[in-house]
Amino acid sequence: MDHRVVQVFYGPGKGKTSAAIGQAIRAASLGQRVTIIQFLKGKDAEEFCYLEKLEPDIRLFRFEKSEGTYDNLLESQKKEEVKNLINAFNFAKKVIDTGECDVLILDEVLGLIDLDILSVEDIISLIELREDYERLVLTGRMLPERIAEYADVISKSDLEKDLLA
Repeated sequence: MDHRVVQVFYGPGKGKTSAAIGQAIRAASLGQRVTIIQFLKGKDAEEFCYLEKLEPDIRLFRFEKSEGTYDNLLESQKKEEVKNLINAFNFAKKVIDTGECDVLILDEVLGLIDLDILSVEDIISLIELREDYERLVLTGRMLPERIAEYADVISKSDLEKDLLA
């Protein structure tokens, strides 16, 4: 029986990560096991620091070694980080395959497609690994149509005004 829910937060606006964190907190409050894997934000993203206090209810993983975001790295640093990002994605597959959590959040994983680090097929194969996980949450700026076909819930974040940029 297919129990999984695939939820996507995407778009050029702000708040996708915050929405995903909201899903994590909600799930943890219901006694569900939550794992968050973060991509493309460097190893010290501010919005995740507080979540470390919520372990073991919410487990947080960052595989990147650089302090800065991927976009701001030198080409030589990017090559090294690509290995770390692929390791993170492989870890996500393991988490799903072994049923280690009820809710898996892959923050900015869709950005790996934009950077040609992963393919649409890679993400689809991850979605299809098992049918019995509770919820998979994906975030990123762009949502390829083929991945949208697998999503049960899609929320788009548009930026109307940003005086802080």
